[in-house]
Amino acid sequence: MKSAVQEKTIEKEATREAAPVAPYARQQAAGISAEEREQLILDHLPQVRLIARRIHDRLPESVSLDDLVSTGIVGLISAIDHFDASQNVKLKTYAEYKIRGAILDNLRGLDWAPRQQRKRSKQIEAAISAAEQRLKRCPSEEEIAKELGLNLEGYHEWLVEIRGLNLGSLENASDDEDGRDLLKFVSDNEEEWPSHLLERSELQKLLAESIARIPDVEKTVLSFYYYEELTLREISKILKLHESRISQIKSQAILRLHSYMEKRWPNPRGI
Repeated sequence: MKSAVQEKTIEKEATREAAPVAPYARQQAAGISAEEREQLILDHLPQVRLIARRIHDRLPESVSLDDLVSTGIVGLISAIDHFDASQNVKLKTYAEYKIRGAILDNLRGLDWAPRQQRKRSKQIEAAISAAEQRLKRCPSEEEIAKELGLNLEGYHEWLVEIRGLNLGSLENASDDEDGRDLLKFVSDNEEEWPSHLLERSELQKLLAESIARIPDVEKTVLSFYYYEELTLREISKILKLHESRISQIKSQAILRLHSYMEKRWPNPRGI
């Protein structure tokens, strides 16, 4: 019996096959044969698996890695068929954007996260905001737990449960090869508009200000994860903490940033 992700993947592939083949026809006109296209797909399959594994690391175990890979392959094929070298963007960069986007779109469409997880994420965010306002500083884990009426162990359990909910929120595929991007921008076609470039610049400043406020261990985890592109397992070995603890720290850091930025950025488009 096919999973929901597999059915959506098959549906997308069928739609793509039935749609006009203009992008691929352009590649044929540019001298790319069917064999070369197939080789490009094979060459970039490891990239699909890598991206799928990184996303899967932040999802509940009930989500199938194979389903993510299948969806990512659809994104890869779309990237190859629509790639335009005249835009001065490397295929690897464009493919990463399309692969990651395809996987995240499917996850959002499936609404895989139980309502209870989303509720707890909002409760933690609200607790962080309330504690910060009351204390006039960045609250500790113990203070956030107290705000929620939980002991520290119970709060840590909540952080484990909401793992993966921040997909696409404060984080998305990077626009370059230097690392992951903490900011999400919805519209591709409008990104080069001067107003949006200014908006991105202001958001980056606000994000830097937000990061400066959080505890050092959370800064370290975010730096390793987003800029060094290490996995949670690799970070856990460096910091000599359990992988689940690194996941908790990362989730808490993302919620802190979201809480801080939401209060200071009136337009929700970018966060």
